[in-house]
Amino acid sequence: MKVGIDSYCFHRFFGEVYPGQQAPEKLMTMDDFLDFSMSLGVDGVSLESCFMPGAKPGDESGIDDGFLRELKAKLDAYGLDRVYAWGHPDGLERGQNPAAFKDMMDSIHRAAKIGAPVMRVCGSSLMFRHEPRGPQIKALVAQFKEAMKVADEYGIKIANENHIDYTADEMLEMIEGVGHPNFGINFDTGNFLRLLDDPIAGMEKLAPYTFATHVKDLAHNPTARPNDWFFFSGVPVGRGVIDNYKLAELLKKANYQGFLAVEIDCPHPDWAGLEHEAVSISVKALKDIAKKLG
Repeated sequence: MKVGIDSYCFHRFFGEVYPGQQAPEKLMTMDDFLDFSMSLGVDGVSLESCFMPGAKPGDESGIDDGFLRELKAKLDAYGLDRVYAWGHPDGLERGQNPAAFKDMMDSIHRAAKIGAPVMRVCGSSLMFRHEPRGPQIKALVAQFKEAMKVADEYGIKIANENHIDYTADEMLEMIEGVGHPNFGINFDTGNFLRLLDDPIAGMEKLAPYTFATHVKDLAHNPTARPNDWFFFSGVPVGRGVIDNYKLAELLKKANYQGFLAVEIDCPHPDWAGLEHEAVSISVKALKDIAKKLG
């Protein structure tokens, strides 16, 4: 079992500062992130395309092909597995944003440029979780069927993330609706809990369709209200309530070929401003899990 990091752990350092957070003194470049990842001896990285030079919210056409070629060369030189992560913050907006659909389709070639065998996408987000799900799933299935025609040309798998939007059963409904062997899930181990959907039960259903991961651990945030999405906030792996060992065990049984990618989105108040330490602890914990699994 391989271990990696998603660059969203450092969203503050890439310029996305949540309300109530402090901006860092110095921003992070892609090279900084890769160097830090290498210092921890990880096997792979999941790269949020929204943080790449030239990307704008909802429009990543400004990402230069030259940058992507250079990025591929660095990833190859470092020997890192990679996932191209498109869709922050609201992805396809439950299949109702034509501009976002175009941007996702155009991003498939960007994933190919960096040699990513998997492209993470977001069909929706927590913004739309209270709307009727049936019409959303129907619209997204149609869009993902179109996307797979292009992904097939590049040999890329599409992994739709459970983005605090759909339960495990709804994700499975989408996967079965698309009905393509290279369409599956970027399984976020914490986001199901935020919908009060059991991650273990979800993994039992979705492990065979998992192409990428976000490995979170979460703890109750005493500053949050129960209906706040960050009521469960990020802590290092092993310090919260998620049984990531069991989740990794289920992935291994399903012959998962990707890596376990640490992601901390909204740090718990006890870990505010401590992203580097929290990620380092998480990587060590996941390496221990990988070692135990053999």
